[in-house]
Amino acid sequence: MSANTWNLCTNAAIRRASRRLGQIYDEALAPTGLRGTQFSLLTQIKYLEHPTLRELADVLVMDLSALGHTLKPLERDGLVTLVRDETDRRAKRAQLTRKGLARQEEGLPLWQAAQSRFDAEFGVKKSADLRKALELVASDEFAERLTGD
Repeated sequence: MSANTWNLCTNAAIRRASRRLGQIYDEALAPTGLRGTQFSLLTQIKYLEHPTLRELADVLVMDLSALGHTLKPLERDGLVTLVRDETDRRAKRAQLTRKGLARQEEGLPLWQAAQSRFDAEFGVKKSADLRKALELVASDEFAERLTGD
């Protein structure tokens, strides 16, 4: 295989691009003390309005153990709490604390600035098309067609 496997492998190309964008968004969000992944997680919790961990994992295309690992520092820092679901005591729900909501709101303009720079450089339409294509790739239906499950 070529030394530049991303030229031949979609998975390698997406992972490589993801690492680069992760670095860019991490740098943009650095003043908040959050990494891009943590900001995204806080944002998902906010917009899903107290999701169960299963709902959150499904939206993020993560398994529950990886989600738990990612949530631990946010819990430790007092940004997120996990509470038992009132209707299903086996399930837990994630919710932002006041401190977590404030940190998410602090990061929002920094994220928006990074997103605007990306859109300006890549092109607004191409950026929207890329997100749409990646949404398809991340979907359960697409994965089922690829794996035959």
